[in-house]
Amino acid sequence: MKHCYGFSILILLLSSCGIIEKSSRHDFQSGFYKFNSPLSECQRVYVEAGDRITAYGVQGKNAQKKPLIDISLQQRDSICHYPVRFSRNSMDIDFTSVLFKFRPSVSQLPPQLSTEFNASVYAGWRHDNYYIKTKADPLGRCNYTVVNRGYDFGVFVGPGSTVIGPFSTKNLVTDEYNGFVLQYGVAGFLESGFASFGISVGMDKLIGPDRKRWIYHNRPWIGFMVGVALN
Repeated sequence: MKHCYGFSILILLLSSCGIIEKSSRHDFQSGFYKFNSPLSECQRVYVEAGDRITAYGVQGKNAQKKPLIDISLQQRDSICHYPVRFSRNSMDIDFTSVLFKFRPSVSQLPPQLSTEFNASVYAGWRHDNYYIKTKADPLGRCNYTVVNRGYDFGVFVGPGSTVIGPFSTKNLVTDEYNGFVLQYGVAGFLESGFASFGISVGMDKLIGPDRKRWIYHNRPWIGFMVGVALN
């Protein structure tokens, strides 16, 4: 139930629309990129992105007036452009949650898989690749699509809950209750346009009088995370 509660919050964020959704996407937008193609060396370009993808070479801070490439994403073309790739680096800020945590064996007790509710803010370094894919239809007309693939690495911190009871305290606490923890650690994500999925290594700091009795206090765990972009 606790796991479902946390997952439900993420589903609501993923399905939200309007201003939040628009501001959260890492889609292909106008700006500066590195441009790669089979017919040219890697170079810095300025891209106007929309119904058309138009890339201009850059000298200093100024873009050249003659485009290097101009591709319509709406119209079918009888001349197929070669595949191209645009890439960029950026800072990433996400709302994240650990869907499950694997806690190694402690004090001869078996390993644990926990799914309690948690949430955190993640900040990291992100690398995005945007591929302009070409596909010809049976009439020989070319269609173009933009595919985003990316990854990032960073740190996270946030609140969570955990069950405190006889098992996790070596019977020093006889009654079970949900304790408040501060989770923190490092994570790596594979990115899509909106959501991201990754692996994390973190620790939980129990906030409360039983932190010295809790066997997992400040001990490392491995988790599977999902994130929603905030920037």
